[in-house]
Amino acid sequence: MLHTEIQNFLSYLESVKQYSAHTLISYKRDLQKLSENIANQGMENWSAVKEHDLRTFVNSERRRGLSPRSIQRLLSSCRSFFEYLMIEGQIKLSPAQSISSPKLAQLLPKAMDADLVQRLLDFKPQGALEVRDKALAELLYSSGLRLSEICKLDLQDLDIKERTCRVTGKGNKTRIVPVGKKAIQAIRDWFIYRSELIESKETSTDAIFLNNKGLRISSRSVQLRLEKLCLQRGIPGINPHMLRHSFASHVLESSGDLRAVQEMLGHSDIGTTQIYTKLDFQHLSKVYDKAHPRAKKGAKNDN
Repeated sequence: MLHTEIQNFLSYLESVKQYSAHTLISYKRDLQKLSENIANQGMENWSAVKEHDLRTFVNSERRRGLSPRSIQRLLSSCRSFFEYLMIEGQIKLSPAQSISSPKLAQLLPKAMDADLVQRLLDFKPQGALEVRDKALAELLYSSGLRLSEICKLDLQDLDIKERTCRVTGKGNKTRIVPVGKKAIQAIRDWFIYRSELIESKETSTDAIFLNNKGLRISSRSVQLRLEKLCLQRGIPGINPHMLRHSFASHVLESSGDLRAVQEMLGHSDIGTTQIYTKLDFQHLSKVYDKAHPRAKKGAKNDN
């Protein structure tokens, strides 16, 4: 009975909510842990689970060394599951309702400064793969795409004339984002090699970015190729998400338009986008500390 309801819930998330395979695996792993714990206590159905039982389970996971972030995710899985059971009429009250998640230290995303981005992108690529890699990096920074989004791009998603791109993000939500001139030029350069690759491999795909076999490039391949590109440029430690963060930080710093940045990033909640205001504030604080007479170290007090 316990296992059946979990399977029904996962099917609901996949078909109705259209959650990704990665998210489904996380939910399944968390709920299987909960199911085993509940079964070991002799409970055979979910209606028997009380708040105390859930707290005991969470505390046992904490004692096992689970990090606050993992505990937070575990509780999120449990809340969603019990809310589903309430909707289905399996339980009357959720035992997770009054259990709060541990607070996390808010880590600001790492963003590259404009000079570092220029150092990464301003080079003449040699050969098909470097031309493709430059186009990938240019587009990641130009339009703030997620790694998964850029891998899913098809030819029909890109409008070179209008310099826009249709992106399918989380929850299969689509948005239109602008594409900069340099990114467009880098993509045009790649398309020459892409056509040759398609012909030589005798493959057929609508994917914009291909691997050396003529197939859609994978997320892992993009990560590895960008890592190699950064090492060649003498700037290790850069990943695709840092280019997205840099895009958001630089656009917000220049425009101050938080809502526009939210739309371009594809954030459903503006609160997620607001973290970039803190990045921008850090930059402003440094400028203030260096420039303002009353902020400089050793400044004399007025009498």
